[in-house]
Amino acid sequence: MHRRNTEYEDLFDQAPVIFAALSGPRHRLEAANPAFLEVVGGGRGQIGVPIGELLPELGPQGVLNRLDEVYRTGTAYRARGARLVLGAPGAEREGYFDFTYEPRRDADGVVDGVAVIAVDTTAYHHTQVLATEQRVLLEQIARDAPLSEILTGMARAIEEFSPDLIVSVLLADPDGAHLRHGTGPSLPAFYNEAIDGVAIGPDVGSCGTAAYLRAPVIVTDIATDPRWEGYQELARRAGVAACWSTPIMGSDGELLGTFAMYHRTPKAPDDKDVALSGAFARIAALAIERRRALEAGQAAQEREKEAREDLAFVLDASTAITREPHYFDCLQCLARLTVPSLAPLCTVHVVEDGHTHRIAVAADGLAGESLLSAPGLSDEIDGAVARVLASGATETGRIRATGPESRATGPDGSHGHDDRSGPDGRSDSSDSSDSSDSSDSSDSSDSSSLDGADNRRNPDGTAGRAHPDGSSRPDGSSHSHESTGAGTPPGRSIVTGYVCVPLATRGRTFGVLTLLATDRELDGHVIALAEELARRAASSADNAHQFTDRVRLARELQAGLLPPELPTVPGAELTASYHPAGEGLDVGGDFYDVFPLPDDRWGLMIGDVCGRGATAATTTGMVRHTARAAARLLHDPAAVVAAINDALIEGTSEDTFVSLIYGELRREDGRIVLDIMRAGHVPPLIRRADGTVEQLAQPGQLLGIAPDVGGSPCQVALSPGDSLVLVTDGITEARDAGGEFFEDQRLADALVAVRGPAPSAAALLESVTAAVTAFAGDSTDDDQAALVLTAT
Repeated sequence: MHRRNTEYEDLFDQAPVIFAALSGPRHRLEAANPAFLEVVGGGRGQIGVPIGELLPELGPQGVLNRLDEVYRTGTAYRARGARLVLGAPGAEREGYFDFTYEPRRDADGVVDGVAVIAVDTTAYHHTQVLATEQRVLLEQIARDAPLSEILTGMARAIEEFSPDLIVSVLLADPDGAHLRHGTGPSLPAFYNEAIDGVAIGPDVGSCGTAAYLRAPVIVTDIATDPRWEGYQELARRAGVAACWSTPIMGSDGELLGTFAMYHRTPKAPDDKDVALSGAFARIAALAIERRRALEAGQAAQEREKEAREDLAFVLDASTAITREPHYFDCLQCLARLTVPSLAPLCTVHVVEDGHTHRIAVAADGLAGESLLSAPGLSDEIDGAVARVLASGATETGRIRATGPESRATGPDGSHGHDDRSGPDGRSDSSDSSDSSDSSDSSDSSDSSSLDGADNRRNPDGTAGRAHPDGSSRPDGSSHSHESTGAGTPPGRSIVTGYVCVPLATRGRTFGVLTLLATDRELDGHVIALAEELARRAASSADNAHQFTDRVRLARELQAGLLPPELPTVPGAELTASYHPAGEGLDVGGDFYDVFPLPDDRWGLMIGDVCGRGATAATTTGMVRHTARAAARLLHDPAAVVAAINDALIEGTSEDTFVSLIYGELRREDGRIVLDIMRAGHVPPLIRRADGTVEQLAQPGQLLGIAPDVGGSPCQVALSPGDSLVLVTDGITEARDAGGEFFEDQRLADALVAVRGPAPSAAALLESVTAAVTAFAGDSTDDDQAALVLTAT
């Protein structure tokens, strides 16, 4: 026992995992590493005392029953994200852990204790909780919930997450000089009333100063900080002693308010507090900006009925655009929706691969289509588009263009389209100058150019508007350009106004929405609606672009981490499946592989890398390539697994670990013989030809945690009709609506349910997949991989 305890110390003293060795049926504490003592409290780790006496709070939570079951049955137990409340009454603390209870056996193979290995996932759980709260808030913003409801919900969520904090939000007054009460559900009413209307300026508490400086202000001790002079007694009465305030800034740099976190004792913020403040200040900014936009729309609705109808149009149109899953579809939908509601003619241009392409055209009738295709007009539109792409600002103006009567009409009354457009409706405006003949060029010189350079909307949103007579307004706004006079050739039809609105997102202008009017002037109201619709459409199109690219990249990368197809193994049938979690936006860590080895042997593996994304992808590649290389040199599965473990320890971070099943198979006397190593993975199942199911539950430690892997290969023989079934924990830990796990027993039941004397590998896999889907539904929170080998 002493030697075993020494081994435990060598393995786990410096390990990031929590470890305790329990002996006997009463689970006496035999050994524990510092991480265990830190979690349970240093004074509750006396060696030789039953764990139920050291930590009596474990009994009501079912831990002792689980330990009894492992000790009695000799079967390991695992749990992920299990909640435990530790500590004496009055000092309880909540934690979340991934547990493994492994039976310990003496030299004769008799269970004489239980080894507890756990990973503290509390921080991860809290991150998930915060992400959930943020998603709820964003959903509230999206459904236009009242601002007070959003801000109060945000404050309570933070206070529940960090009970020592008190949250307050103040909103910038329209006068720009004061802050008004937004929320402060845990502050006394008298305090909220007293600071409602506080001035913005230097040395005006934390919030007034933060709003003035447009920068975070941290006051660790209100009682001694001169910026709180005049408010210190108020703070004392409210029971607050520290205040950290962050300005809430809009997307355009405008001050929207302040986000403050109070503490009841003098205290400096830690990294978690700073991260919370920044994250929720941004969400508050979204909510406030959203609310301001809605209030502006409501004010317009109250002034005139047309404004209400236009706002409904923007909301309906943006919803329709958002529903389009693909980039070009979003923008083509945008063009269709603007005609005739905003203007009778519309084009959409985008920049792709350094060239500007017209990807959408919409017109109210054949006459409008003909006008869009009139000689010279396309060139003028291209010029305005180029200016807007360069400036990123809205441009308005007037133009005369050749009318439809100058164009030939076919026998059926139809009009020709711009012959530069392809079958998909696109045209390359970068080549437009080459496609115009000399007569077109001379015509365009007689008409006024689409030159609204003097009437662009500025970055602050202002724009020069023209009087009907074209004169400038007294405020200095410049007029739109219009060509008039006796020199206008016959056959011209006037385009009374145009507006080119940039399609921009993340600081980049990638396209232009152009509206052309022939029957009315495009007033400021239409321009504002076009800009709002363009803003929403740009965001939707950009999201669709990113979503498509990300899904494609993730799928391509994931495909590269799996065999393109399973090889043909003599005497065996192979089949496998992989189902990514969620929408497949991230590369998962589940993998499998089958590859040939010298001497008519084959290697096979299935595993799961912790985490998702790029780190999981690189680790998966490392494991697969290391296994393939080592297996050709080392004719021992244990040595191959040890080589993989060495590569993980040397080449990855401390928090990266891998569960793995690795085996090597060969043909002997008409059977398939496998030598299998298990390293912390879901135990393999053997489905015999007669329908019985066996579990290979030999112990094995996760890879990448400790230098010594431990364990030894388990040999199993498969006669014709016998099958080896390997899965990842995404299958066994799939949850139903009530949160119950699928678990190993349901997996075994799915294998038994397949009828017939010797079902194929494909039939077994289909049964497992159907059982998991029936239990947990189509969506999954974790990747699911399976590999089935059937001896033939």
